[in-house]
Amino acid sequence: MSTSWQNPATPDEFDRIMCGVPVMSAWEAMFTEAEETLQAACPEGVDVLDIGRAAFDSLPEHEREAALDVLFYTYWAARQDDLAARAQYQAGE
Repeated sequence: MSTSWQNPATPDEFDRIMCGVPVMSAWEAMFTEAEETLQAACPEGVDVLDIGRAAFDSLPEHEREAALDVLFYTYWAARQDDLAARAQYQAGE
């Protein structure tokens, strides 16, 4: 008889439960935590830059490169979306 620890291809109860749970990166977790903390401290409003800086500063050094990759890609994707929207608007669509 094979158990899941002997045969990793066999799903166990943990695998079945976790298959629907989204994976969150360290950057996402720290951003969410910083956002919640700052919003609780300043219910009148928080600047997204303050959230981002607090999150980035709280990341372990070895996680910062991956966080920068996410930030760069997100900026690029938003810029591509903006360029596409402008082109569509200029084309009269």
